[in-house]
Amino acid sequence: MHVIATAGHVDHGKSTLVRLLTGMEPDRWKEERDRGLTIDLGFGWTTLPGGERVAFVDVPGHERFVPNMLAGVGPVPAVLFVVAADEGWMPQSTEHLQALDALGVRHGLLAVTRCDLADPEPAREQALARVARTSLGAVDSVAVSGRTGEGLGRLRAALARLVATLPPADAGADVRLWVDRAFSVTGAGTVVTGTLAAGTLRVGDRLVVASTGAATRVRGLQTLGQDAGAVRAVARVAVNLRGVERSALIRGDALLTPDKWLTTGEIDVALRGDDSGELPRELVLHIGSAAVPVRVRPLGPDTARLRPARPLPLRTGDRALLRDAGRHRVAAGVDVLDVCPPALVRRGAARRRGAELAALAGPRPLPLADAVLRRRGFAPAGRRLARRPRAGAGRPGGRGAATAAAARDLGGETACRGRLARGGGRAGLRARPARGAARIGRGGGGGTDRRAAPDSVRGAGRRPAGGAAARRQGAGRGGAGRSSAQGGRRCLPASRVRAAGR
Repeated sequence: MHVIATAGHVDHGKSTLVRLLTGMEPDRWKEERDRGLTIDLGFGWTTLPGGERVAFVDVPGHERFVPNMLAGVGPVPAVLFVVAADEGWMPQSTEHLQALDALGVRHGLLAVTRCDLADPEPAREQALARVARTSLGAVDSVAVSGRTGEGLGRLRAALARLVATLPPADAGADVRLWVDRAFSVTGAGTVVTGTLAAGTLRVGDRLVVASTGAATRVRGLQTLGQDAGAVRAVARVAVNLRGVERSALIRGDALLTPDKWLTTGEIDVALRGDDSGELPRELVLHIGSAAVPVRVRPLGPDTARLRPARPLPLRTGDRALLRDAGRHRVAAGVDVLDVCPPALVRRGAARRRGAELAALAGPRPLPLADAVLRRRGFAPAGRRLARRPRAGAGRPGGRGAATAAAARDLGGETACRGRLARGGGRAGLRARPARGAARIGRGGGGGTDRRAAPDSVRGAGRRPAGGAAARRQGAGRGGAGRSSAQGGRRCLPASRVRAAGR
């Protein structure tokens, strides 16, 4: 199965095309049918030439219902973009296209409707030129009339060609099903629907509700109106849940594979669009079917830290968009860089963090996952990275009080002590110990740290202990250098430091 969403200006014929292609009524509400205006998401499905089954998510085109539109296109990999021949490009055409570009949708088809009322070529040329400048690139186009049915066969053939180009989904991925509807069915209980973008759902699977952490179990599955024991991505799916109330689920929530997702309340992102300094400090983050208010803190010209109003299940590499609801415009596309960013507590920390993220998202970036792992202290295969000191290092009398700091080389061949290891100066400059570098206790003979030394060393005017004096004498005979008690810095091979620690 494949899933395609519609997009385009209000009253350009999106619902009409879905109705003609599927024979189903996408407008679910009586108010929609009475007014002839799509308000919420609609659904339908059909079989294309060649036997491929495709489900359509019909979205509203009015500017008041853009959040509903974004909930429909968020998890969907392809789009049917609709422009009317007699009206051409319109304001909501622009906003819908900006949203698709921000979300990184790369597969699409242009349908020029009402070709019986006007020459479709001017509208086609204008639309193709605008679409080509976005993530969709060059797309196929078809002229069609919803009133006469002209071009409907060509539209079906073009849709078959489109779905043939869609990349296969990862059926073994962890499930994150964004909920776009939640309701109760008499005799069955709570049912949610959504577009399964990756992974596989099976009857009996355990899942977790992202917003509450509540555990639930899949009681039943349906896809395209038929019961199923398992559903593989990509697919429209209805999930009957056991153990969770209807009131506990809303649009924008998600069902997750247990113990596989981190719900985070703070993320660092790369921006595609407005400069971060020009963005309002409060925007709405749209990802999947979720629309969550966020606070924006600029880090660099094209990076920012977002703090959503509620935690979201996100991973590095997710794409989303920021929308300014007051101005009815898409402010920026978003690439998630870090779902567990470091705290920004010191002056200049945001600027330094922005520079770090700019290196990841620059013209020649490190592999993103590799870069994040490096910052977390993991090393690529064949390399060893420095580890952070243990808690309590550098405190008088604490375990590992005189921690040996790492040298510049990652191999840990040399361990250096000095001002950075003692905690002097700015905390941001504190060195990390190399692997194999020893931690010298008060009883060790490898040198003294002023913060961890005995009272005889710390007291004003007191003579250092005999051990320290002897080490200074040794240094004067060509040893490793002056001791820390004399205000210098001493470097020892890691093997000697380990021996001293014993």
